[in-house]
Amino acid sequence: MNIIMNIYDRILKNKKKKKKSFALLIDPDKQNKQQLLSIVEKANSTKTDYFFVGGSLLANDSLDLCLKTLKENSTIPIILFPGNAMQVNNKANGILFLSLISGRNAEMLIGKQVITAPILKQSPLEVLPTGYILIDSGRPTTASYMSNTIPIPHDKNSVAAATAMAGEMLGLKLIFMDGGSGAKHPISEEMIKAVKQSINIPLIIGGGINSSQKVISNCKAGADIIVVGDAIEKDKNLIKEIAEAVHNY
Repeated sequence: MNIIMNIYDRILKNKKKKKKSFALLIDPDKQNKQQLLSIVEKANSTKTDYFFVGGSLLANDSLDLCLKTLKENSTIPIILFPGNAMQVNNKANGILFLSLISGRNAEMLIGKQVITAPILKQSPLEVLPTGYILIDSGRPTTASYMSNTIPIPHDKNSVAAATAMAGEMLGLKLIFMDGGSGAKHPISEEMIKAVKQSINIPLIIGGGINSSQKVISNCKAGADIIVVGDAIEKDKNLIKEIAEAVHNY
């Protein structure tokens, strides 16, 4: 399979087959080359489905060096998860073209995207239009602070569902519900179910997932792709546990 051109087709195919996927989130600012190589080795051996790469800040060279290391040592598709409009790099295979639809900050809804669109138009990256929904996870997170938005309250399932529906109706191809980096609590199964029942496009879930039990409950509730980052930064051995829980579901 040509991973450069067919990331979305692959996601849709897995969704149709009810096959769950695991995306390993890497913040380049938090990993040196040796740490990255250790992560890649574990990801390759556990057949991790995707690398999501990005962060809210990113030092000048950290993104480029991270992507170079990943690409030289793995064939796992690399998808940019950008924290700002400047985090575009053609060493990746694709990019989550995010619109923060849970907030009311016009810059994060469309402003930054207008700046990035001409760059992506000239890029070989596969563009994945994604509705990004932040959910309150019990504490302020980097994503909510940097985006200057208020997350959807953790118990407002109907608001989350209506937001996801609106995103789909606007033509977005993916919905990514996230508790954010440093999430204290994962998104509830009830909210995931409510959103899943309201949309037909693939659903990505991240934030606060740090065990196989949480993976299984999220998959059962309707997640198509499970994203884990913070927990693996603390314990890289979780890669195997998380990947097996996703793939054996």
